[in-house]
Amino acid sequence: MASMASRRSPALATLATGFVILWIIIASFPFLWTLWGSFKVQGDFFSKADWTNALWGTRTIVETGGAFTTNGYSGAWIEQEFWRATMNTFIVVFFTVIISLTFGTLGGYALARSGFRYAFWLLMIALVFRAMPHITLVSGYLLPFFEWNVWGHLPTSIIVLVAINQPFTLWMLHSFFLNIPKDLDESAMVDGCTRFQAFRHVIIPVMWPGVVTTGLFSFLLAYNDFAVTAMLLSQENQTMIPKIASFLGSTFEEGNVMFAVAAVVSAAAPLFVLILFFQRQIVSGLTAGAVKG
Repeated sequence: MASMASRRSPALATLATGFVILWIIIASFPFLWTLWGSFKVQGDFFSKADWTNALWGTRTIVETGGAFTTNGYSGAWIEQEFWRATMNTFIVVFFTVIISLTFGTLGGYALARSGFRYAFWLLMIALVFRAMPHITLVSGYLLPFFEWNVWGHLPTSIIVLVAINQPFTLWMLHSFFLNIPKDLDESAMVDGCTRFQAFRHVIIPVMWPGVVTTGLFSFLLAYNDFAVTAMLLSQENQTMIPKIASFLGSTFEEGNVMFAVAAVVSAAAPLFVLILFFQRQIVSGLTAGAVKG
């Protein structure tokens, strides 16, 4: 039996390795293909006559004199001012994450340490709001935003994104706090700390990976949002995702697809850097949240 298992193990390992490689190729192909195509002209990347034109850059050579061109990037970033949409995105994301994490950590800690039954019902209400379609909250805010003459400005999208994201941060951080023994709080308070000092100096450092993990998911929600920012922001204050959509044009206005392709690559690149930079905190945070302490 042992020899049979040893003979099967290499085959099983080869099969598993092949499956992982195949999955990586399939998952990464769309981005790699888009990255490659962002340095071509539209006639190559969207060639109907021969898809291999996107590989060799046949039309790109004719139009620009080289197999690669950065016209898509210069057109998106300089001509169409994609840099402005990038700045707006990071302003919205920064304040959304900071506000969501601040209220999420305070609220999650209070609910995790509360012995009252209302804590459960508050979490249930938060879950209901999290399950609602985003467009529901957007439509509810439109009338007051119009009446107060604040529609189209960045704070409007920040308010709605925080409202959408807050139930998620509350639930996730609440689960992390439940995994931290109450003895840590009590020991800190016996040593002379107040409840808030114990929370700040003892509990937060212990659950820092959980805060980073929750902050990353909050970042992704605000960074990739389209519905909220497209409806609440004016054209001058657009964030990256609605701006990319505007590059595609409409039935009344011709767009530039290659601007959109270059902008997609530009928007996706920071996400790869972010994941690589925080990968250890993300893994440890998810592990801590999945195991009851």
